[in-house]
Amino acid sequence: MLFRMIYDDTLAQAAYLIGCPASGEALLVDPERDIDRYQAIAKKEKLRITAVTETHIHADFLSGARECAQQTGAKLYLSAEGGPDWTYQWLDQKHGSGSYNHVLLHTGDTFTVGDIELKTLHTPGHTPEHVSFLVTDRGSGASEPMGILSGDFIFVGDLGRPDLLETAAGQVGAREPAARQLYGSVRASAPLADFLQVWPAHGAGSACGKALGAVPQSTLGYERRFSPAINAAAQGENRFLEYILAGQPEPPLYFARMKRLNRDGPPLLGSLPQPDQLDAQGAAKLDAEAMAVIDTRTWAQFKSGHLPGSIYAPLGQMFSAVVGSYVDPDRSILLVVDETRLDEAVRNLVRIGYDKVEMWCPTQELVQALNERTDTRQSQDGQPEQLMADGSAEAFVLDVRSQAEFNAGHIPGAHHVAYTRLVDNLQNIPRDRPVIVNCQGGGRSARAYSYLQAQGFDAINLAGGFQGWTNADGEVERDNFVGV
Repeated sequence: MLFRMIYDDTLAQAAYLIGCPASGEALLVDPERDIDRYQAIAKKEKLRITAVTETHIHADFLSGARECAQQTGAKLYLSAEGGPDWTYQWLDQKHGSGSYNHVLLHTGDTFTVGDIELKTLHTPGHTPEHVSFLVTDRGSGASEPMGILSGDFIFVGDLGRPDLLETAAGQVGAREPAARQLYGSVRASAPLADFLQVWPAHGAGSACGKALGAVPQSTLGYERRFSPAINAAAQGENRFLEYILAGQPEPPLYFARMKRLNRDGPPLLGSLPQPDQLDAQGAAKLDAEAMAVIDTRTWAQFKSGHLPGSIYAPLGQMFSAVVGSYVDPDRSILLVVDETRLDEAVRNLVRIGYDKVEMWCPTQELVQALNERTDTRQSQDGQPEQLMADGSAEAFVLDVRSQAEFNAGHIPGAHHVAYTRLVDNLQNIPRDRPVIVNCQGGGRSARAYSYLQAQGFDAINLAGGFQGWTNADGEVERDNFVGV
């Protein structure tokens, strides 16, 4: 059996290619939309992707299952669990005509790819339709499974969060019943062998849990011994609910859209966008209001000058959350990016459904253009000492960290909105006085600052964030929630 994890560092997402060398067939698990990279790996290993599956209807990226079935004719193996609200709606909508070749799976069902057998387990909680797969390499003579493709059920050090249908998709009252389902899934997994390898769909940095480990895989026995979430389940249902529902980070706004599109039909990509290059002369004349400008330069470069309305979004783990929370997916996009990272930026965008990437401008060309424009925007960080000296009575202090961070300590009088939820709360942020934005160290607040500035607010980014405030001996309030 050939086994490959293909990892997306930005989304902390793992897809898997599992191949049978004897038959030359391969199964693709939980793919993203830009399937060319999976195809390249399969070709290198002399395999054909003949089957595709996914563990659940994802919220953090657009699935590549439909894309792969459309381009390669691969057979789809998808969950039939979860009830009518969480069944795949696009299986009879093949581009051209007809239906995709597919099998709907219930718990206990098995299917094979060459000599590899996969057994379906319904493991709800993170989502109602969630399934995991026990993988047995029959070709090696094994009679028991080697591992479990656990999706967003069991992570290294954590379990998949059960609150997203409520906090991201807006289904009021869904979080507690989902948490009870997750507890049931943990209990139902008790007969599984400790030696099973655990192959999860996410690692550290994913918003699909609160304490994911950085190690890419584990064993079921190790997780039973050391996972705080599984240990909480061992103490009973009430203790488990208390643990699993507390401290979950606020999800990015785009999660609700991903969930809906992945259920109803992720748009077919075909090929990656090929944006036109914008040189300094073109950038100097550009109507920046006509496009969404995503500026991937450093904070120092962004502060020194940027196009009006630009969103500060350097490439990295926050890129998808920032763009997905601040940029309308229907707008045309101009990327400010180094040529060496253009492909990376485009892929990161299409993975969350931003396909209208029409132009890109090299960073050095933009710098030249900004010197010729009369509307160049600049910014300057506010210093904690200045805020202390001037007082914050005139300003609106906005803390964009997580709720848990805010409750642990914040600037006196601060109001809380997580940086990923600003769009839903703009009406509660004043426009008639300065808005001082802070996070823990200045990174999240810089991104939020750029969005507020683009929306016309008189925003100031607090240098060094809350850590800078405390280092300057600023006063701290605790456990005094003030939302907006």
